[in-house]
This record gives sequence, C-alpha cells and structure tokens, in this order.
Amino acid sequence: MNNKLDPQLTQPVAEPPLDTQGFERPRDLMQEVPEDLVPLLELVHRPVVSARQFSREQLVQLCRLAARYETQPHLISRPLTGKILISAFYEPSTRTRLSFESAWHRLGGDIMSITDPATTGIAKGESLYDVAEMLNHYGDLVVLRDTDDRAIYEMLEGLRIPIVNGGNGVDEHPTKAMADVYTMLKWRPALAAPGSVAEADKVRICIIGVPGRMRTVRSLLLFLSRFAPGIAEVVIVTDVDQPFDPGQREELEEAGLVLRVADDLDRELPQMDVVYINAIAWVGDSFENHGARYRLSAASPLKPGAIVMHPLARGDELDRDLDGTPFNWYFAQARGAVFVRMALLAALLKSFN
Repeated sequence: MNNKLDPQLTQPVAEPPLDTQGFERPRDLMQEVPEDLVPLLELVHRPVVSARQFSREQLVQLCRLAARYETQPHLISRPLTGKILISAFYEPSTRTRLSFESAWHRLGGDIMSITDPATTGIAKGESLYDVAEMLNHYGDLVVLRDTDDRAIYEMLEGLRIPIVNGGNGVDEHPTKAMADVYTMLKWRPALAAPGSVAEADKVRICIIGVPGRMRTVRSLLLFLSRFAPGIAEVVIVTDVDQPFDPGQREELEEAGLVLRVADDLDRELPQMDVVYINAIAWVGDSFENHGARYRLSAASPLKPGAIVMHPLARGDELDRDLDGTPFNWYFAQARGAVFVRMALLAALLKSFN
C-alpha cells in the first residue's frame, strides 16, 4: 500500500511543448499542398490491404485531409453517424486498435470490437470466408489484425464491405506507414511538391530494422518509393546478412529508391535527416527482436534538425532521454495516426466534410 501522497498528484496534467514534437506542423503542410479530393475518389469502397495500392497523389491528399482534421477538429461534421466499424484484432495491439477506434468515433460512428478469436466461431472451425459473409450484415467496414499473413485475403473473398489491414503477420501494415508518411510530410512539406527536387534539398533517411521481417518497414519503404525524387538515399542499418525478401530490394530500386545497407549506426547518423528505428517483428503469437545492439539516446550523434521516428511500442532501443529533445517526433507520429486514419476511413466511405 502507498502510504504517502505522490508528488505527481499535486500538479495539473501538463501538455507537452508543442514546438518540440511537431504537433503544430500540420498547418505548414496545408499551406504547401492545395486540397484536391479527386484522387481519393478512386479509394471509395475499396479494400486496403497493401501499400502498393496507393499512388503518390492519393498519399499526399490523404495527408492533406489528415492535416485539416488535426488542425480544424471543430469543423468535423461527424459524417459517419449511423455507420458501424467492426474492429477485429486477433493479435495484441494498443496504438493501431485505439487509433482506428478513436478515428471512427471522431467521425461520428459506432464500433463493435473483437479482441480474441477464441470468442468467435473461428474457435469452432468456422472459415474466415463464412465469418466475412456474416460481417457484411453487421457493419459498414472491417479493420482486421491477424498473425496470419493470408487471413485478410481469405476474408476478402467473402466481403462486400471494405476491409482495412491493421497488420497481417510479417507482411504489411499500410495504415501505420501512412502515419509515418504523414509525419515526414509535416516535418518537410516540400516532399509533397510535384516535380524534381534540387540535390541539396533531398533528404537522407535511415531505417534501423529488417525490411523482410518487419511489416511496418516493408510498407514504409513501398510508400517512400512514391516520393523517391525527394529522397537522396535510404540507408538500412542492420546486422542481418540478408535483410530483404527475395525481389523486395529490386522492386524498390526499380521504383526509384536509392538503397544502401550498413551495420554501423553511429557512422551513419550525422548525415541522416530522418532516423526510423524499430526492433520488434510480430511472428505468429510471439515476436522477434532484431538489432538489439542498436540504440538511440540523447548521446547519439544525431544531425541537428533531424527527426527520430519509431512505430512504438519501444524497448531499450529508444532511450527516454530523447523524449524532451527536438529530435522526438515519435509521439507526434503516434498522434497523427488518428488523423490519417480518419482521412482514410472518410475516403473509403466517401464521407468527406
């Protein structure tokens, strides 16, 4: 039992400094990018399973709409009132599940949640095809997270309502990568501009992780390939000999990304504008820890003006002493996921406002 009054209980809850974590940057993106919802009409009533489905223009406009939602919440007219989201998370999740549900609520909709397949007909051997057939009658859109890479494709066969991939095994996590792109465009709105980019203005991105095993990194790289003209190079820092799946690197390089693999993090950091670190890959009902020797802290030789990103949840790879520094954009990254998912959901159901 705690017999003393904790000092934290004597103080009001404090807001983080807005200029430290990028929370105010959506306005810069709105000023840089004119709104054009036409590219988003191609997404209406579509499933969202892979980052490969999206064009550069669609990503830019989704982020632009997200910026409007983030900066002008008082103008949202709750366009999903009367709509029901089926939130099916068969793998542990905090940020993805709650940000989708927050996004849906902010747009005015209602939610039914499933967090354990053992409580459904799947536990009795029911096929995902038959589950999908039932979900058609219960809701207007499904978000699915599953440890099985193929589960979403099996459910897709029986669905007549849109489904969104909330993470499928080690395959992809497209909406998480959308939040990553939104973060980068808020930090450097010029990346959203069409046309060529002067060499001096191109950014260098460091990704600490294993693209062939981490769904967040896989989807992010696919999205970054849409912005290849503004990216000088992407450096993959890893201690794995073969970090890419067969054909993965070739696909990205054919799309225009300049890729390089390195194993010395501190040597790369002074030249990097964006540093994205991840250590966890979900595999089945457990997870793999990759690159345990790579750590970021306030003592790391980060480039002045650089930003640090992390999909969260973090472990020892990201020290809390970075939280109060200008390098910290990972909390703004998590916050922005709500608004970019709002934009996507509104597009899928053609409920812009």
